[in-house]
Amino acid sequence: MGRYLVGRLFGIVIVLFIVSVVVFLMMHAIPGGPYEEDKVPLSAAAKANYMAKYGLDKPLVQQYVMYMANALRGDFGVPFQSPTETVTGLIARTWPVSASLGIVALLVAFPLGFLLGVLAAMRQNTWVDYATSTTATMGLTVPNFVVAIWLLLLFAVQLRVLPTGGWGQWYHYIMPVIALALAPMALTARYTRISILEVSRSDFIRTAKAKGLSSREILMRHTLRNAMIPLLTVLGPQIPNLITGTIFIESIFRVPGLGKFFVSSILGRDYPMIMALLLLVAVVWSIVYLITDILYVIVDPRVRLDKKTS
Repeated sequence: MGRYLVGRLFGIVIVLFIVSVVVFLMMHAIPGGPYEEDKVPLSAAAKANYMAKYGLDKPLVQQYVMYMANALRGDFGVPFQSPTETVTGLIARTWPVSASLGIVALLVAFPLGFLLGVLAAMRQNTWVDYATSTTATMGLTVPNFVVAIWLLLLFAVQLRVLPTGGWGQWYHYIMPVIALALAPMALTARYTRISILEVSRSDFIRTAKAKGLSSREILMRHTLRNAMIPLLTVLGPQIPNLITGTIFIESIFRVPGLGKFFVSSILGRDYPMIMALLLLVAVVWSIVYLITDILYVIVDPRVRLDKKTS
């Protein structure tokens, strides 16, 4: 396990390096810049001063080396769209909001989706199964921003029991969490049902039935554990999507999170912010996949991360 973790951590470093190079080259290949006349009306002298201040007048290789040298010290620069604070400070201020919203959505979506999937599999071809399948289909096909608008119309406009948006109170979580949690809940329910039904047809399940084990014992000791492997593969990628910010949900409900900066940074050619955001996403994805691989071993001891050499 230790050797595997060291290898994976080294791999994460390589991935971050590749991501940084690709993102740096791509954002500079996009036509325009942060101080174009149609965006920021500046005189030629003022533009030259800003370009020199942020090192944008230097060759790309030198710009990249300077940026990465500062980033390794924890200095990701100053965002062009908010020059009164640092990139690190802006992310530290907004990401906890997005992360808390995403974590609450995960805590709602995964357990509820898993429970619905188990019930649908155990009550196959009954109204429970049909209701769960219908809910899962709606959750996967209806975009979350459409769900958000429906929630606003129902709870904020018609019933007037919730505010249209804002942040700081517990009830501000309700509608954004429902909108965010619906799709991963539907996905969890669908794949839980499929996995359980597939495992239920396995030979070892028939053997357990032949030994006289009750349906509850078979479900808890054999079926659920073996059904978790494909679920981990499917559900792992849902985590980074939720905790790194969502532009539509945060905009609709006026949540002061990180999501809006993904779009505004690209539109404004905010190079320091673009680099920091995409490196953050790469780190989160890498960590989630590492944790998923470790969970494989916990769920199924037959999976080995290290191969012993004789």
